[in-house]
Amino acid sequence: MGLAPPGTLGIDFGTSNSAVSWAAPGGTARLIPLEDAALAMPTAVFFNSEDLRTHFGRDAVAQYLEGTEGRLMRSLKSLLGSPLLLETTEVNHRPMSFQDIIATFLATLRERATQALGHAPTRVVMGRPVHFVDDDAARDAQAQSSLLQAAQAVGFTDVSFQLEPIAAALDYERRLSKESTVLVVDVGGGTSDFTVVRLGPQRMHQGNRQEDVLATSGVHIGGTDFDQKLSLETVMPLLGYGHLGPQRREVPSRVFFELSTWHLIHWLYQPRAIAQAQALWTNYADPTLHQRLIKVLQQRLGHHLAHDVELAKIRCSESSGDAELDLSYVAPKLQAAMTVNALEEHLHTLLARTVACARECVQAAGLRSQAVDAVYLTGGSSALRPFQAALQAAFPGVPLVEGDLFGGVASGLAYSA
Repeated sequence: MGLAPPGTLGIDFGTSNSAVSWAAPGGTARLIPLEDAALAMPTAVFFNSEDLRTHFGRDAVAQYLEGTEGRLMRSLKSLLGSPLLLETTEVNHRPMSFQDIIATFLATLRERATQALGHAPTRVVMGRPVHFVDDDAARDAQAQSSLLQAAQAVGFTDVSFQLEPIAAALDYERRLSKESTVLVVDVGGGTSDFTVVRLGPQRMHQGNRQEDVLATSGVHIGGTDFDQKLSLETVMPLLGYGHLGPQRREVPSRVFFELSTWHLIHWLYQPRAIAQAQALWTNYADPTLHQRLIKVLQQRLGHHLAHDVELAKIRCSESSGDAELDLSYVAPKLQAAMTVNALEEHLHTLLARTVACARECVQAAGLRSQAVDAVYLTGGSSALRPFQAALQAAFPGVPLVEGDLFGGVASGLAYSA
């Protein structure tokens, strides 16, 4: 590898997906392929206990779903700012902290960028949400510090941070022909972030853009929260969630909430957790539901369920039609349905809170809802049709512009240097 030329790597380390972009000074950012030709990669790590190799992205998810023995980890970003981050977990018979697992994923992003660029990048701008942790400044600062340490640990010597919605705005700005006031909506896996910003070709090359940022806001709601809610409403009742037992009391719900949350699922495979679930049998009037729950835990099918719920959500949203979940791996002929009406009904409260945060951002900028020139969408979960419909209702007459949902933030991060 030769001497690294000047330039900046932008890393959008997302809850669900990650992307990487490179820009030379004054140049155009280019997204870096991370898995063959794919420009975005699921933020997933699989520790294969059969050959002791570590797999990433789509390969990680595929290894797990094919039944390979090992440990799948997703939603790693959700652990930033959490006390769990420095705890150790056993990975292929050795203890490893979640902080180190995040560093392992970042190291892979850097290695793949190095392969594509022909040199090892040392300067990086990392994306961060408006709030890693809501209403807790100390934990929020700790989350950024932990991400900084992980980036430095894998070889980056010049590390800075940019708010993800501002990065998205910088990418969108390059497509504008006139000055505009834009509400940037970045809905990722773990957070929804909003920025009202003045953009335009005359402003693009200014060094300090702080005065152009009129307001920012964010809420800790994203795609993984949508998936959790849909799992609880469509799949978990088949395992006993909401089921009334012999005393007409509901089965304790904690296990179902954890089974619907990506970064908590693996804890349920521990012997103690399985024993606690087995003890719930007295709370069931229908033992079949309890048997399904135990099978899911003993055979480690939780991530499979979560993956199927996510795919059904996407199919339902994209087609505006119903989607069937084939759960025959849990019980013969077992199915669940995800309908368009159910999608809107189950997500109504979460979407309302998210859109309310967007409106508050515009109000904080001193603007009326119709005064913004465009609502610019980025982040994979912004493609959800019920969410777009709710946004359109909140900002009537304002065009919704769908950007590069998975690569826009990474490109903007490279520009932001």
